[in-house]
Amino acid sequence: MTRSFDIVVVGTGVAGTAIAKGCRAAGLDVAIVDELPYGGTCQLRGCDPKKVLRAAAEPVAAMAQLGEVGVFGEPAVPDWRAMMAFKRRFTDPVTPSKEASLAEAGIATLHGTARFVSPDAMAVGDTVLQAGHFVLAAGSRPADLPIGGADLLLHSDGFLDLERLPRRIALVGGGYIAMEFAHLAVRAGAEVTMLQRGVRLLAGFDPDLVDLLVERTHDLPVDVRVGTAVTSVERTGDGYRVHADQEGRSLRFDADLVVHAAGRVPNLGGLDLEAGNVAAGKRGVEVDGHLRSTTNPRVFAAGDAVASGMPLTPKASHDAEVVVANLTGRAERRVDYGGMPSVVFSLPPLASVGLQEEEAARQGLRFRVNHAVTGGWFSARRLNEPCSGHKVLVEEGTGRILGAHLVGPHADEVINLFALAIRHGIAADRLAETPFAYPTGGSDVASMV
Repeated sequence: MTRSFDIVVVGTGVAGTAIAKGCRAAGLDVAIVDELPYGGTCQLRGCDPKKVLRAAAEPVAAMAQLGEVGVFGEPAVPDWRAMMAFKRRFTDPVTPSKEASLAEAGIATLHGTARFVSPDAMAVGDTVLQAGHFVLAAGSRPADLPIGGADLLLHSDGFLDLERLPRRIALVGGGYIAMEFAHLAVRAGAEVTMLQRGVRLLAGFDPDLVDLLVERTHDLPVDVRVGTAVTSVERTGDGYRVHADQEGRSLRFDADLVVHAAGRVPNLGGLDLEAGNVAAGKRGVEVDGHLRSTTNPRVFAAGDAVASGMPLTPKASHDAEVVVANLTGRAERRVDYGGMPSVVFSLPPLASVGLQEEEAARQGLRFRVNHAVTGGWFSARRLNEPCSGHKVLVEEGTGRILGAHLVGPHADEVINLFALAIRHGIAADRLAETPFAYPTGGSDVASMV
């Protein structure tokens, strides 16, 4: 069977849903398809469930910190099963609600793996979909790990759906997924080991602030091992044994659960991009500034499927706006990723927006760096949180904020003020003279710039 549409969208996450609805609202005939339950990574398997589970870890962390100064006795341990039941209140309604919403908008909702059969047609099962344009917004999947026993590892998706939290957990990886899971699991009573192949954790964030967070993570305690490359995983009775190499030394770690937290890659494998004449690399579909494929003008891409930009939910939303504008003929719009903040939702959080020092220097910019460890500031001391600091880059002459990097209480919210400043050209002195409510995290900004 052959069906014809103006637009076929692959993926029902943040970008895909917004593009489908935006194009349909403009009067175009739209179909959307997904091989997974409707909803996408963020709502079902990533950002939202992670943040819901973190809500239970937050009071545990606060009680532990304030317990050190005598405010609380022994902190409570959250009930993991109850946490999961609470999480499902958010995730369970997503798929039926999203599918019904798309159908009510007049969008054809399809299930299955979409694949190109030619540059102007895709197939889902036995149905061929012809369209004027195709949008690839299929999200991401866990990266393949070249180690023995890789199939024994639980993916990050599965960790967020565990019915029971094992006592000993080994996390393979050292990025934001590993750090967030470590802080969540240790607050829920697990013994956690992080195994990172590289010599640094959280490579995309300011190294000085990462060092503060890693020190805090050690103290939780989490056993953080850098320069430790996992070589294989094997079953041992009811558990697992992880084999690793650390500078030529063979190490082994026993665990009840081993979690793949070593990053995600664009979910493009089943699309048969070659048949569609769509060029792609390891980071995703190669696109121009309008998010149009560089090799097939019928194809656009958005969100984690795109080779440019960071794999962030705000970026996916921005991509959707750009694609809708270009597909509906409202404007020839280009992407603008300036001032896009990123947060590691550890406890405390680590946040970043704009350029890091090395990037700014490489671009030949002249700037000053305001860097301080601020565990003694009121905003950190009232919570007895020693892990707090900032680094803000301000351009000489213009006062333009080039980058801001924060760790500590409220970093995940305060970073948005710096994102606003970078995005809209608010100079450091204007930001400093803005009166913010006191005492809040925002009231620290004047002392940061």
